[in-house]
Amino acid sequence: MKCPFCGANETKVIDSRQADYNFSIRRRRLCETCHKRFTTYERVEAIPLMVIKKDKSREPYDRTKIEKGIFRACHKRPISVDQVTALIDNIENELFTRDTKEIPSNLIGQLVLSHLKDLDSVAYIRFASIYQEFKDVDTFVDVIMKLKNS
Repeated sequence: MKCPFCGANETKVIDSRQADYNFSIRRRRLCETCHKRFTTYERVEAIPLMVIKKDKSREPYDRTKIEKGIFRACHKRPISVDQVTALIDNIENELFTRDTKEIPSNLIGQLVLSHLKDLDSVAYIRFASIYQEFKDVDTFVDVIMKLKNS
């Protein structure tokens, strides 16, 4: 760490402690050349997750979009808010642990469908009808038959 006063490269840490509710580390440093003290903060670099839309445009990931879609699919179903929150947390965990920071929107949709399939078949069909843009009744029947046979 370079000294902000004299520009020397030789500094040492004389005190470290948690800061910002354990989201960063505050370090007191001492310049070994000019003997002045200064403070630095170490934080995890938050790289935003970007979503690649169908039209190839990019936008920052927004949890509320998934929440709205899942809550709409689960409307009037025997599914608690805690179950929906846990489902969304699991989906986010899968998204944020990937090596890439750009995720196609269709991958998010597939993750939601795979989790809803295990939770509630009606919510699965509702979400699939919007996500997969069903055009006719035959598409509904095909998805229902696949769900029934799996």
